[in-house]
Amino acid sequence: MNAVIGKTPFFRLLLPLIAGIITGMAFPGILSASLLIALIGSSCMLLSCFIPHNDQYKFRWLFGAGACFFIFSLPLYQIRQHTESTQLTPPGYGQYDLGIVLDIPQVKPRSIAVNVKTSSPGEKKLVLYLEQTDEARGLNPGDEIIFLSRVEPFRNFGNPDDFDYARYMKNKGFAGSGYIPAVDWQKTGREMKSIPVMAQRLRGKALDFYRSFDLEGDAYAFICALTFGYKVHLSNDLQEAFRASGTAHVLALSGLHVGIIYAVISLLFSFFGKSGYGFIIRQWLVIIALWGFVFMVGMSPSVVRAAIMLTLFSIGNLHHRNGFSYNSLAAAAFFILIFRPSSLFDVGFQMSFSAVFSILYFNPKLLQLYRTRNRAAKYTWNLFCITTSAQLGVFPLVLYHFGTFPTWFFITNMLVVPLVGIIIYAVFPLIIFGLLRSLQWDLITVLYTFFEWIEKNLIELLLRIVYISESIPLAQISDKKISFLQLILLLLFIYAVTRFLFSRRPRPLIISLTVLLFFQFTITYKNITCPAPQLTVFNSPGQSDIAVFHNNKRHYPNIPENSFIPHPEKSILLISETNFPAHYAGKPFPLDILILSRQASFDTDKIFALFSPAMIVLDSSIPRYAAAGIEKKCVTLGIGIHDVTKNGAFSLNF
Repeated sequence: MNAVIGKTPFFRLLLPLIAGIITGMAFPGILSASLLIALIGSSCMLLSCFIPHNDQYKFRWLFGAGACFFIFSLPLYQIRQHTESTQLTPPGYGQYDLGIVLDIPQVKPRSIAVNVKTSSPGEKKLVLYLEQTDEARGLNPGDEIIFLSRVEPFRNFGNPDDFDYARYMKNKGFAGSGYIPAVDWQKTGREMKSIPVMAQRLRGKALDFYRSFDLEGDAYAFICALTFGYKVHLSNDLQEAFRASGTAHVLALSGLHVGIIYAVISLLFSFFGKSGYGFIIRQWLVIIALWGFVFMVGMSPSVVRAAIMLTLFSIGNLHHRNGFSYNSLAAAAFFILIFRPSSLFDVGFQMSFSAVFSILYFNPKLLQLYRTRNRAAKYTWNLFCITTSAQLGVFPLVLYHFGTFPTWFFITNMLVVPLVGIIIYAVFPLIIFGLLRSLQWDLITVLYTFFEWIEKNLIELLLRIVYISESIPLAQISDKKISFLQLILLLLFIYAVTRFLFSRRPRPLIISLTVLLFFQFTITYKNITCPAPQLTVFNSPGQSDIAVFHNNKRHYPNIPENSFIPHPEKSILLISETNFPAHYAGKPFPLDILILSRQASFDTDKIFALFSPAMIVLDSSIPRYAAAGIEKKCVTLGIGIHDVTKNGAFSLNF
């Protein structure tokens, strides 16, 4: 173990960094002590320089401890800054703000979503939903706008099966969002010019250029996601097809895509030669061009990871050393987390690094199982080993985050991955001949048409493979979500079993069997402590959504309008009528829960004349003004009320 750690010095730096991130997130109170911890670490490192020569070996731990404290403090400071930048203080209503458009605006069904960074009272990243106008559609990255702030913090719907959207946007660095009517904003005429902004503008022009390729629908959306990581146009059906077929990594820019781009860039600068000063210039030009591409596609963690590793690979080429290793992977993680600690909790970051670590660990072992001199068989076996290696490390994370697993991933990837490479390579001559079409040469027109036909048919073939793979029986195992403890146990089991299979030593076998036993205990405990089914009124904006929630799934019983909902202990009535002209009662009928749904004009006086509820639940189909009136009446009468739009879903155990 010491030998392995000695060969990966960045791994030793990474450990206190990750410890600092986790501590800062779990115990926010420690964030204020970041400067003190940094001073303690710096003092220890400085003190180690004054130790007498005879005692240096005895106190050799002092510098290491100081470095650990100092690195531990770095993410605490970053998290503190990040937390402050994602808090809306003061509240956002009623003041004018200046904002810089950060990236390409997205056209939504009823608005234009624009990511901006404000300049006052503090720099905040916001998502503004502008009313659809020609001026809003014409915004470009770098444009400065002034707007009347109508921004609120992000919040979840409060449903038990909801994705934590508020935390997701906070990790992305956004503080809030709001709808801005056309009369409440305008461009100032000024523009911000920076490398990220210019890269986004270039990205927008490239996406517009793609529209000339005669690609429509899914084909256009796919090529935008494949080459520039722009997923706005991807339909839900297409994304689900890629997930079910085990090829979702194709839509997320990663090492596969960046590696192909690196190869093309290296080829373009190959005229500088393979030695001497020309080779040095070539490597640095490749690095600069590669990072230009990284800025253009939005600097996602997987892309930055691949770029850092390829940068180290290029620098290694200058010194005739191998740049792909555990140390370069740890270095990539270290540099990403230093500048963006919240990336540790990003699913893309976790899967990207887990996949590469698995490839480095499993792939050499799998390659030893079969050797051949046949090029086709060797290529196929190498592709199978890489795909299987990546999935061994990723599938526990997929189960943890999504509860699904594609069963035919190895077959689909064997077909899709080569096509992805060919499609990306074919884009470059298509772009070149597309730019030269203005010369109106017949040869250029013919070549452009030829490559356009190739690109279009390759994309259609790939999409057909994905959709067919999704339709195969048992293409995806679903509803198998595991806990964090089970995730750790499953990863330990995979690596321990692999260690045993290739070393034949008893200790890894004992560890793997012990871990498997604990894993089975967790499953048994989960089944024993499974929560009871719940009648739940979900917060689904604009509609009534009542279901039985059990095993993290919604089960919809047949509940007629204006009827009692069966329950073993409570009397529950669902009402969706506005008045009761033909109903009279000498004494109000007692109810435990009264659910009001669908209507905006409930006559509360008539309702309370007929029923005496202990609690009223307002579902999310009731307009806000009507809900406010009913809530005011309930408070006056001392009746409990739960508005699911404001308070989240209402649940009741059976």
